[in-house]
Amino acid sequence: MSGSTTHKEPVAVVGIGQTQHASARRDVSLAGLVREAARRALDDAGLDWADVDAVVIGKAPDFFEGVMMPELYLADALGATGKPMLRVHTAGSVGGSTALVAANLVAARVHGTVLTLAFEKQSESNAMWGLSLPVPFQQPLLAGAGGFFAPHVRAYMRRTGAPDTVGSLVAYKDRRNALKNPYAHVHEHDITLEKVRSSPMLWDPVRYSETCPSSDGACAMVLTGRDGARRAPRPPAWVHGGAMRSEPTLFAGKDAVSPRAGSDCAADVYRQAGITDPRREIDAVEMYVPFSWYEPMWLENLGFAAEGEGWKLTESGATEIDGDLPVNPSGGVLSTNPIGASGMLRFAEAALQVRGQAGEHQVEGARRALGHAYGGGSQFFAMWLVGAEPPTS
Repeated sequence: MSGSTTHKEPVAVVGIGQTQHASARRDVSLAGLVREAARRALDDAGLDWADVDAVVIGKAPDFFEGVMMPELYLADALGATGKPMLRVHTAGSVGGSTALVAANLVAARVHGTVLTLAFEKQSESNAMWGLSLPVPFQQPLLAGAGGFFAPHVRAYMRRTGAPDTVGSLVAYKDRRNALKNPYAHVHEHDITLEKVRSSPMLWDPVRYSETCPSSDGACAMVLTGRDGARRAPRPPAWVHGGAMRSEPTLFAGKDAVSPRAGSDCAADVYRQAGITDPRREIDAVEMYVPFSWYEPMWLENLGFAAEGEGWKLTESGATEIDGDLPVNPSGGVLSTNPIGASGMLRFAEAALQVRGQAGEHQVEGARRALGHAYGGGSQFFAMWLVGAEPPTS
């Protein structure tokens, strides 16, 4: 390759770390929480704090914990004193967009090795009411994100004719997958499909067992270029494509069921990665599904199923961990939801799959995996596709 400065540096994920996730991690401070994930990522990469050139950190809105600009006081805990440190914020998709900012710094050769991390300590906040705007800014008709998204789910059901049992199938699958993931927050050992279906209705048609928990947790990754990948103690995951897209919360013609920003973002990632048939060419998907009905909705939005057919893919069992398109083998957001980190967990879990390091929830033979995150009013999207082999160009 001649004139290497005109080409992007290939980006490798050489270190992945996440915390134990729980309703309340009272054993650690915010600084201790992020350091737990960062230390594990560095150990996985065989590196130490001095080997990191820059840190990129992300989280959801500051008012969740009530600490403004927490990156400033967390710099020391993350070994960032005296180093460049960037903060990213794109609502619930922030974990994904944070990883993409870090990857772009490596790809552009701005920094050789970057530590990226995202976190949330929901036990020190109340996201439900933090996301419920007071009168007169909205009508007093909903509480939290579930109240906002439930009408979109009902619209999807009307549009596609999906039976009301589909959401329970997704929740039952993801909660069973979580039992194979030691880091997952929710471990329901007595989970049954009937238990999901008989759980209380929170936001029609979304039931209690079809919703995400409130979690404390953090996720970190170490990203580097070709030379750093050669020195890594374990095979890396290679970034084959990554993109972000956004659109307003409300505008004339917005499709809340299948947002244009989401489909455009996926199309860009597939183009970069040379993917022409995502259903056949992608081996595993870590998809941002905070409410179970979003699995069939996103299957259509991301091009895995034709319009109106996503729920049929779920109902067929194709998205089970042993199906032909495993979705959320880690248990997903339905089982672990430190909001600021939830998107990065999707990206990291995709990377674990292609590295063959996902443990009991490993998808056999996974070579390419998609990480997906969304946030706000279905308006911010971030995705990457990672592979076991370096990109060809």
